[in-house]
Amino acid sequence: MTRTIGVNTWVWASPLTDENLPALAAKAAGMGFGAIELPVESPGDWSPEHAAEVLAEHRLAPVVIGAMGPGRNLVAAPGSEVVATQNYLVQCIRAAEVVGARVVAGPFTAATGRAWRMDDAERGDRVAELRAALAPVVRQAVDRGIRIAIEPLNRYETSLLNTVEQALDALEPLLGPGLGLALDSYHLNIEERSIGDAIRLAGPHLAHVQVCGNDRGAVGDDHIDWPAFLDALDDVGYADVLGVESFTGENATIAVAASVWRPLAASQDALAERSLRHLTALEQERMPR
Repeated sequence: MTRTIGVNTWVWASPLTDENLPALAAKAAGMGFGAIELPVESPGDWSPEHAAEVLAEHRLAPVVIGAMGPGRNLVAAPGSEVVATQNYLVQCIRAAEVVGARVVAGPFTAATGRAWRMDDAERGDRVAELRAALAPVVRQAVDRGIRIAIEPLNRYETSLLNTVEQALDALEPLLGPGLGLALDSYHLNIEERSIGDAIRLAGPHLAHVQVCGNDRGAVGDDHIDWPAFLDALDDVGYADVLGVESFTGENATIAVAASVWRPLAASQDALAERSLRHLTALEQERMPR
């Protein structure tokens, strides 16, 4: 099974804008990537119409990525904040529709880094809030042929959904053509006892996959068993984009948000190229001869 390998523009820049997208898309395509992840930090940073033209020029498949910055919350927040977050997600869906993406992926529960202790009763209340807040957004996604992919994060970045099992339990009534899961190797490595078993548990609900080394560096320069990772994706029939996601430390905001305190590779280009080379080699080894 051959998957398209993509790269997130956060590897090089934050925020993504109409000004820097052409150069980033040209760089990604020149390296050999077949897809690109487009983060929406603030709606209006980049024009979906312009992005569609740029990506068509470079034959890059798009994935839209949401960013749950401060104040973006669907749970344990004032109603006005929940409504604003719902509106943000609808804007991401509309951007995906225009740019030609089938998936909008991100940790769409609460602001990244927001964590607190919950007993069983409060957790149940928060899950109910999440379902209620997501339901109208999922309907919008279905109407536009887009699938939202919610990403469980590690324990330091959220206290709501850390594992595939938790995500499936919380989202079960809404899962389907408008809602699935996004799995990230970085978070899987921290939270799951078996990465392969977690991927298999996600099964048909797996809508998007992001990859990087266990230290957020290059795929293959780390301890993750990547052949086993790909085996699990084969087992669930995942044939879509593998998005290399890491972060530049040159932007202070994103460096703090992603805890990038040291260089993760010789350069950001090297991180992207080494990841692409390793994944491409593994995928080619798997092709029937």
